[in-house]
Amino acid sequence: MTTNIGVLASGRGTNLRALIQSASEGRLGDAAIKVVISNRQTAGALDIARNSNIKAVYLPVGDSQWGGWDYDSKIAEILIESEVRPNEGLVLLAGYTRILSPEFVGMFRGRIMNIHPSLLPSFPGLNAQRQALEYGVKISGCTVHLVDEGVDTGPIVLQVSVPVLDDDTVDSLSERILAEEHKIYPEAVRLFVEGRLRIEGRRVRLG
Repeated sequence: MTTNIGVLASGRGTNLRALIQSASEGRLGDAAIKVVISNRQTAGALDIARNSNIKAVYLPVGDSQWGGWDYDSKIAEILIESEVRPNEGLVLLAGYTRILSPEFVGMFRGRIMNIHPSLLPSFPGLNAQRQALEYGVKISGCTVHLVDEGVDTGPIVLQVSVPVLDDDTVDSLSERILAEEHKIYPEAVRLFVEGRLRIEGRRVRLG
């Protein structure tokens, strides 16, 4: 059965582009990206989706009443209308800047993935590359994880390390990490679609 995918994105959409390319080459397994939803009208991800003939939806945040489940329930409606259903579909976060409500996480439990530019649990949240440089680490990287109610705290699916060079800037480190993100995110999606991920507490076993 085809796994229908919905992508939540807020930025340029480079990981979305890598996912779309992987799908077109059959490297996501039996999966189809059905919709891209953004909380930013100017997000490059929306243009990438439209240019790839994928449904693109800008969902404005509006005032405070659009926070939490009030907002996320609208996302859920769009996903379901786009055939990305709880217990069947997969939701991917690709540079999405909002924290998902517990209700949304519960609805799609075990079916939400995120890519983060650090070796979690180190440097969660925003500006992970800057955090790594300021801390002085020698190794950074990226992590694909399942999403739970915390911030970048869900079970880890895949990780890749990236050396931190003495002359690195935030931009140069980010660029090298991003190149690895474009590789491991599609791989993690493929493993999910093929039913090869087994969650045991905090561990994700690869079958």
